[in-house]
Amino acid sequence: MKYVKWTVLVLLWAVVAAFLHYTLPQHDIVRITDTYEKRETPGANRWFWSQAGSSSAAATGGRDVFFIQTRRADDSVMVYRNEDTGWGWPPYFKFDTSNLQAEANDRRSTGAEPDWVAIKHYGWRNEVLSIYPNAVSIRPVAGPEVRIIPWTSIALLVVLAAVFWALYVRWRRFRKRRIDPVLEDMGDNLDDAGGRLRGFFRRSPKD
Repeated sequence: MKYVKWTVLVLLWAVVAAFLHYTLPQHDIVRITDTYEKRETPGANRWFWSQAGSSSAAATGGRDVFFIQTRRADDSVMVYRNEDTGWGWPPYFKFDTSNLQAEANDRRSTGAEPDWVAIKHYGWRNEVLSIYPNAVSIRPVAGPEVRIIPWTSIALLVVLAAVFWALYVRWRRFRKRRIDPVLEDMGDNLDDAGGRLRGFFRRSPKD
């Protein structure tokens, strides 16, 4: 039973960590090599696409999605989708997809004359499932050695940790005051009942 408990806890925290890693903003230092638009029809991976245009996609069988091709300092490739999030989840309230695509198009550069930018995004890149992180904003930086401190993510994680800790402390107090005494009384009652039963069966029958 102990192993089952720890397995459930580990899986629960793994799901929470994956959810936060996917949702919280991240920053990549890259140079933009190309921008394009492609017709996409979300299938089994539809949960990893923006839900802002899901109704129109369902009506037409697909939708046009902007993409931004980039290269990192180590020359590895990263491709981002550029979709509005609207009023849905995650709550980035992004409505400027076309403007961001135009800005990305103006920032295209080559390896000989790189124009480095910081792309703020959320999500994952998975080639097998055709999953792309969603670009939220673009801003120029001095070079690939720039390090951006994710203050927003740090602040949110601190707040979440404080909330979880407060709930945990209150749960322990509630359990100590209300649940543990009830369980102890139940255990005492069971012990008394067991003692009476043992005494009954040990009693010698009368002639």
